[in-house]
Amino acid sequence: MPLTELQVKNAKPKDKPYKLSDGGGMFLLISTAGGKHWRLKYRFLGTEKLLAMGSYPEVSLSDARDRRHEARKLLANDIDPSARKQAAKQAALVESQMTLEVVANRWFEKKQKHLSKSYFKDVKVRLEKDVLTILGQKPINSITALQIIDVLQAVAARGANELARRLKQSLDEIYRYAVVHELAARNPVADFQTRDILESYKKGHHPALEPNEIPAFLKDMKGPKARLYPITRMAMELLMLTFVRTSELINARWDEIDWDKKLWLIPASRMKMKRDHIVPLSDQALAILEELKLISGHRELIFPGQVNPRKSMSNNTILQALAAIGYKGKMSGHGFRALAMTTLMEELSYPYDVVDRQLAHAPKSKIAAAYDRAKYLPQRQKMMQDWADYLDKAMQQPIKKLAPNKKNQY
Repeated sequence: MPLTELQVKNAKPKDKPYKLSDGGGMFLLISTAGGKHWRLKYRFLGTEKLLAMGSYPEVSLSDARDRRHEARKLLANDIDPSARKQAAKQAALVESQMTLEVVANRWFEKKQKHLSKSYFKDVKVRLEKDVLTILGQKPINSITALQIIDVLQAVAARGANELARRLKQSLDEIYRYAVVHELAARNPVADFQTRDILESYKKGHHPALEPNEIPAFLKDMKGPKARLYPITRMAMELLMLTFVRTSELINARWDEIDWDKKLWLIPASRMKMKRDHIVPLSDQALAILEELKLISGHRELIFPGQVNPRKSMSNNTILQALAAIGYKGKMSGHGFRALAMTTLMEELSYPYDVVDRQLAHAPKSKIAAAYDRAKYLPQRQKMMQDWADYLDKAMQQPIKKLAPNKKNQY
């Protein structure tokens, strides 16, 4: 006869352990200490076996019957329920030991083959200090997006906003590595964008636009109402496409352009960090240079001044032009760099290291300086074309904002 809930509840211990049968091989074992344990007796490949299915009252009579049913389904498919249970236990044990720190260390081993020693050390130290001390001992599959966000926001809260961005990039790489190698079921870092949790990148006090303001800005800069002097407009377009420093742009020379390789080679003498810089040129940037060639190609300078063509365009020209199209105090020459960095990282998902190298920021050593010149060049070439294509698409987006009335030319 099948058991009733009342029988199970009222079963009392005796001098010896005894069983109460529920049928189908399942019974309740009552120990001399009063413990009540569900067991299932079955045969597999001619051998009698016993499967533990939990204890009462944590596992009710109804729950035990469900477990018996599942075990019978496995037997019908020639699967041993006890072996399946042991495999599940082992998998759970392995998963509990597969912590974020363990996976991160495997990722470190792979990563260090492709990075300089000093840069690899920086990446490892900042992850260990700000992430692994908090989340490192947690199983990688148990960590949620909210836990990662809390860690990143805590880093940003102490004024290290850019470090938080880099940590997010590294964690994303670690989780993608883990998913590919079946060490994690999914990537929680993919559940959120950097812009969702951190303030947009802005260095110093230079005004810069946000990515969602790009379409309106492009229309204001390139639209028929802008009334900008053609060379000034093209200078702003190239600044947008290449995001070099303003001084590097206005002093550009025709002999720095490698048309065949689609590169702009800026010599160390003209760079803030006093080292050569390579700027991959998108198809759109080359088209602007072709147009400029018709205007100033007979001169040494790409952007000659209006008053004295032997000297370069004034450093103030860009600022005056920005004011003329209604962006005084909202955008600056340096703002093109900040805007590009924010958008490339947050909208186009390019790694910080690739974007930072294209921005030609200072290396940490002389060795790094020599190594950095062409670092990530294939990725940077693709990035610069993606950036130009992104701007073309942005230009096509409908904008409700009306362009301000412009009267002056620069």
